[in-house]
Amino acid sequence: MPAVAAHRGSRRSAHPALRFGRLAAMGTVAALILIAGVWGSWGTAQHVMLSKGREQGTMTVTECSGHVCTGTYAPTSTGSQARARVTIDEAVAVRKGRTYTVTVKPGSSDVVRSGPAGVLYAWVPLGGALLLASVVVAGGLRLRRAAWVLAGAGIAQLTATFLLL
Repeated sequence: MPAVAAHRGSRRSAHPALRFGRLAAMGTVAALILIAGVWGSWGTAQHVMLSKGREQGTMTVTECSGHVCTGTYAPTSTGSQARARVTIDEAVAVRKGRTYTVTVKPGSSDVVRSGPAGVLYAWVPLGGALLLASVVVAGGLRLRRAAWVLAGAGIAQLTATFLLL
């Protein structure tokens, strides 16, 4: 019987180690998902949120083909120059004939939507990451309340974006 008792003792000491390993692994996965969401969002968000000193104006969409729309740019900020042709990603929910407030990406003729709709659209990858991380937090970390908070934030961000665009 001492062999059985020794086996049970080692099993009990392994359980906390396995639990810690699961928590560390799932915590790392959740953190990486959120970091990837921020990373994916920042490429556009930096132009919209840190717009001081950047060219700002309005774009009138004249043509859409493929995944890109083109149009004319009229400046509203000092130092900005009018352009006959700028491009914007069609996924930003732009329509031919409409005018949108935009910020020009430095050194290019590409523009991104600005204002509240542009800020929300820029953070869509983070909204998706919040939803995905909530599943990992609920299942892997077993922190249901924290998972509901993450999911609620992701749903709120994506819904607000959908309503404003």
